[in-house]
Amino acid sequence: MMEMVLDWRSLGSLLATLMVFRTAMRDFLPPEAELWLRRLLARLAAAFRPPSGTILIDEADGASGAANDLYESAQLYLDARCLATAPTVRLHKPRQSHRAVASLPDSHTTHDVFRGVRVKWTSTARSPDRPAGAGGGFSPYGVLGRGGGDHRTLELQFPRQHRDLVHDHYIPHLIAEASRMRLKSRERRLYTNRATGPGEDHPHRLWTSHAFAHPSTFDTLAVDPALREEIRGDLLRFASRRDHYARVGRAWKRGYLLHGPPGTGKTSLVAAIANLLEFDVYDLELTTVPTNSHLRRLLVSTTPKSVVVVEDIDCSLDLSDRNKKKKNNNNGAAEDDAAAAQLAMVSPAAAAAMAVVGRESISLSGVLNFVDGLWSSCVGERLMVFTTNHPERLDPALLRPGRMDRKIELGYCTPPALRVLAKNYLGVGDEGCEDAGDDDPDAVRELMNEAEGLVAATGVRITPADIAEVFMGCDGAGAAAALRKLVDELRRRRDDAAAAAAVTPGQSTVDTTD
Repeated sequence: MMEMVLDWRSLGSLLATLMVFRTAMRDFLPPEAELWLRRLLARLAAAFRPPSGTILIDEADGASGAANDLYESAQLYLDARCLATAPTVRLHKPRQSHRAVASLPDSHTTHDVFRGVRVKWTSTARSPDRPAGAGGGFSPYGVLGRGGGDHRTLELQFPRQHRDLVHDHYIPHLIAEASRMRLKSRERRLYTNRATGPGEDHPHRLWTSHAFAHPSTFDTLAVDPALREEIRGDLLRFASRRDHYARVGRAWKRGYLLHGPPGTGKTSLVAAIANLLEFDVYDLELTTVPTNSHLRRLLVSTTPKSVVVVEDIDCSLDLSDRNKKKKNNNNGAAEDDAAAAQLAMVSPAAAAAMAVVGRESISLSGVLNFVDGLWSSCVGERLMVFTTNHPERLDPALLRPGRMDRKIELGYCTPPALRVLAKNYLGVGDEGCEDAGDDDPDAVRELMNEAEGLVAATGVRITPADIAEVFMGCDGAGAAAALRKLVDELRRRRDDAAAAAAVTPGQSTVDTTD
């Protein structure tokens, strides 16, 4: 018992001595000497540990700002293999997804074992370094984006003697497993570009995305069947000819220009193309792009197997014929008016950014290089689709083969397109009405024949969207009621067209009497 008391007394004396020594060091030892002593103790402690190696995997490439595929693959691999035993995980359930996705929270650690070697994964985050003078300044993109966001990094630590195993086998194994899981549960995405303010050196979140679940298919498109099959064959031939494009020395891409009046199915055709090829969709809004260099960064940050869409390109930027504009820009006032019109077409955030950085908006040359320049070959298998209601307003350089390989006109509704719409909305096929209910099949057939005749008549212009709206308004009323309402609308348009044609060019229908 006395020995135990002596031991406790000795321990108390030792602790008191250490406290006095610690206080003396704080009071008398210079900070530089204390720092040197701490480093010396840290080195002595490290000498008793086996040497380790470290691999840093950033979320985005620091040079180009593009997303790092290895970071995404590592997060996917950790979700499937390691996070089940982690003490803390971050859960996120994408919209329309059947399961939650786990990721490693910041400043947390998990472990993995590969061929008997234990490795450690740690997730870290740091605030982006702002350039001098950028802090507290005005950013016109603050409303549209979140600034640059934190820079996240995955840190992989392993015993240094197994460096070759990690580099040559573990990392390729991780990439292969992530690719296999992507193919097993692939969720196609719809991306749209977000603005990035001046001073953001690492704009690695150039795109925001949502699940792409548009129901349009080639079977439901209200277009001429011959044109539909022609487009389908061209797309499938493009997707299967990677070796051909490499052999002839061309980038594996194809451009489509969809033109026609509003409501003729241009957007539905884009969705059907994406569904047919199982491609992601990048909806590029040119009015939020401040410079040509930013446009290139958007291009290189897209992924293979994607459709890049620019809708209503004639309304997004001034891409009209340069030869016509030369006649109107011979003086400074005309040039100022053109510049003001160009600035008015972009979003307020992009216009403010252009004023801050002292740069003009993207130009026709920038768009041409985006479509068919050297940067266009940096991504891989990709479709470029432009839509417009007025193709005559576009510069011929944008429309030449190699940039727009196919020009597809989607016009007003035709009898074959009407039959597709009737089958989609009313269940009326070649064999009659599939869901006739109380409708007389003979009456439905007669109304359908009359509607087809009116659609084919000269002067009757109606878009597939107009017909779809008529059918939607009669939902539940039966096929006969919907077709009867459509026939009435087609007759009204025919009569209006005939009345307009009967008016002579010098005659007015307005009563000018006092």
